[in-house]
Order: sequence, then structure tokens, then C-alpha cells
Amino acid sequence: MTYAAFAGVRESGLCPLFLLSFRQNLEFSRAKYFIGCWERTGKVVDTASNQIVDTIEAFAGPLLADMGIELVEVQFRREGHGWVLRFFIDKEQGVNLDDCATVSREISAYLEVEDVIDHAYHLEVSSPGAERPLKKEKDFVRFAEKKARVKMREPVGDQKVFTGILQGVEQGSVILDQDGQKILLDISKISKARLTL
Repeated sequence: MTYAAFAGVRESGLCPLFLLSFRQNLEFSRAKYFIGCWERTGKVVDTASNQIVDTIEAFAGPLLADMGIELVEVQFRREGHGWVLRFFIDKEQGVNLDDCATVSREISAYLEVEDVIDHAYHLEVSSPGAERPLKKEKDFVRFAEKKARVKMREPVGDQKVFTGILQGVEQGSVILDQDGQKILLDISKISKARLTL
């Protein structure tokens, strides 16, 4: 389920140079990032996008929590049809279209006032789906007995990617049942984790 809206009206040429102005955390310090289409490595783009995501998460997380909604993940990336700001939200009983529309209105109002993104983008709000990310310790507890895929920053033994059944958390480590073998994975060393089918 996805609720999408188009925001921004800035036009660009064949080789656009975007100026992204945003305010960071609650202090809203002004910063600026230039993104050139010649930046083939994508490092400048990634840095600016990550900073914007951090800023938005700092605002949106508490706002959605007051609404009884969990902010699962925020993504800001350039795709085939342009820049996309994507929110994944969840509730114990699941989210519906009204939830997505309400969150979209609240986020749009904040972005318009604070001038967080200074170029055209699409805003999308949706549920995380069956393969939702697992980011917090409580996620691994909540989804015990569910199948998950966990990628580590460094190999554990000779393996970096693990797939198995979540068994909860023990002293800061995720317990994963992989083919009948119990594996402990340090949460602080997990790169990415999500439910899987």
C-alpha cells in the first residue's frame, strides 16, 4: 500500500546542479550540498542524501510516534523518474491508506516550512511490506519465530550473510536458528537485516 505525492517545481537542464539546503537535527543548522551530474562515484550524492534522511528522521520519528505510528525507514534517492523521498511506516494492527495520507500531509507541511529539500522530488508513504527492515533491538524481539536475512559488517567465522528463524535477543546479540544451529549475531555489527519469505 503506497500513498504518493509530487512535491517541488524546480526545473533542471541536461546537466543539473542541485543545491540542497536543509536543517540538521533540532538545532536546524543551515548547511548546503552541491550535487553535480559529473559525480560518477555517487559519494557526494550519498553524503547529501544521508544527511537529509538523518534530519528528516529526527523530526518524523517522534511525530509519528505521537500518532501511534512507527517510522520504519526513510529513503532519499534518485531513481528513473527523479528524486524520491520514501517513508515506510507500520502499526501493530497494520497501516491503511488513511494512515499513509495523514503522514504524507504532516511530512509535506514540515518539508515546505523548513525548506529541507530544495529541488523537485516525489514523496511516497507506504507500509514496509512482508520483507520489512529490522533496525532496532525491539524489532528482532517483536518478530521472533519469523524468517530473517541478516548481513554483518564483518564475517562471523567465514560467513557475512545469515538466513534463519529469529529467536529473540540475548545480551545484545540476535539469536538466529539457521538449519537447526543457534547463532548469536552482535546487533552492533549488523549492517542490514530484514524479514524474508
